[in-house]
Amino acid sequence: MNIALIKRMMDACYQAKRVRDLLPVLPDGVLPSFIQYLDAIQTLEQQGIQVKVSDLSNALSLPRPGVTRTVKDMEARGLLTKHTSPEDGRVTYLTITEAGRALSRKYDAEYFSSLVPALEVIPEEDAETMIRTIEIFYQIMVERRDSLEK
Repeated sequence: MNIALIKRMMDACYQAKRVRDLLPVLPDGVLPSFIQYLDAIQTLEQQGIQVKVSDLSNALSLPRPGVTRTVKDMEARGLLTKHTSPEDGRVTYLTITEAGRALSRKYDAEYFSSLVPALEVIPEEDAETMIRTIEIFYQIMVERRDSLEK
């Protein structure tokens, strides 16, 4: 690895952020993270998990306080509900409302589904390699930042 390649990787990350900015405009007050959270909750539910904030935090690799704030915002917008476990009153589960499911369906069915044919030019193996590389790159950058702050 050399400096020029590292700079190109940084430039590619910037371009990736610009790709995210090309996602369709969301309804008023709905943030892109809401779609990401809804997807993660549905994935966990499909695995038979009754989703808690900690599960969502772990699945998204995000700190719990930020996830808690976003969940609170999503609840206020009617996309999620929180309910207490009947077995343990200290445990709170998250459930997607019908409005949340409709929002998720809209973006999965209408937008992401329409990308499938356009992105067929990218081999799945290349996409998987890109995902792994970005995840590793991000983790290295976080660890470096944390070690420099100490």
